[in-house]
Amino acid sequence: MTLWTAVLVASIICVALKTLGYLVPTSVLEAPRPARIADLLTVALLAALVGVQALGVGQTIVVDARVPALLVAAGLLLVRAPFLVVVVAAAGTAALLRLWGWAA
Repeated sequence: MTLWTAVLVASIICVALKTLGYLVPTSVLEAPRPARIADLLTVALLAALVGVQALGVGQTIVVDARVPALLVAAGLLLVRAPFLVVVVAAAGTAALLRLWGWAA
C-alpha cells in the first residue's frame, strides 16, 4: 500500500464518519449524558496533548524548563488570571529557567 493510497483511504473514512455524525438524531446529542461525555472527552484530549508536549521528546520523558512553566500556568489559571497573563508568565518562567541553564 503506497502512502497516497493510505491518505486517500483515511480521507474517505473521515468523510464517512462526518456524514454519519449528521445522521445521528438531535435528541440523542442533546441528552445530558452524551453532552457530558463530549465535554469530558475534550478536556481529557487537551490534557493529554499538553502532557505529551510538556514532557515528551521523541520516545523519552524529559523534565526541563517546560514543567515549571506549565505549573506556573496551571496556578495562574486556578486563580482565574487573564489568559494573556498566563501565557506571558509561563513563557517568562521557561525563558528565565533556560537562561539560568535549566533546560534540556
